[in-house]
Amino acid sequence: MDLDYQSVVAFSKSWGLFYLIALSIGVLVYTFWPKNKKGFDQAKKSILDKDDKPWN
Repeated sequence: MDLDYQSVVAFSKSWGLFYLIALSIGVLVYTFWPKNKKGFDQAKKSILDKDDKPWN
């Protein structure tokens, strides 16, 4: 099996695209999974809890 530069580039481009698509789908599934809603809501509110006045 002889791998030249063009073969390696074509392989990495095609499988890299599939990898990024799969990673994006995984992030979206994790984000919109109903079990994670409570944690995201808590994080959304907690950023405003402690900083209710300007810095000195």
